[in-house]
Amino acid sequence: MTRVLVLNGPNLGRLGVREPEVYGSATHADLVDAVARWAADLGLDVDVRQTDDEAVLIGWLHEAVDAAAHVALNPAAFTHYSYALRDAAAQVTHAGLVLVEVHLSNPYAREAFRHVSVIGPVATGTVAGFGLESYRLALEAIAARR
Repeated sequence: MTRVLVLNGPNLGRLGVREPEVYGSATHADLVDAVARWAADLGLDVDVRQTDDEAVLIGWLHEAVDAAAHVALNPAAFTHYSYALRDAAAQVTHAGLVLVEVHLSNPYAREAFRHVSVIGPVATGTVAGFGLESYRLALEAIAARR
């Protein structure tokens, strides 16, 4: 079974509470449940994780490379400036694995500083703006490319 790490960056543990007009009313637990259902339907073995710590997120990307696991990554605020995260993400794709950058909202419809992603150029692809459905679309892309 194809292994996928679904990695979520800072503040995503606050889903349902933080700016529901932007991120929706679903909680992180709702996200975990939805991802598990979608992954089961696609024959994927998923592990959903969230951290507010950049170093932990980088470590998980290293783990993905070592375990040959594909990645759906919502880097959250790290999207826009973390070159360390970008370099770790690049290792995933350079290892021949799929890495999909995921966003609940559409960064291009928001503040100008959110229009730049340092992750996008090293990702296999990006899905943004569809709320929780962004994760389903990312999983479908991974399942199609495995």
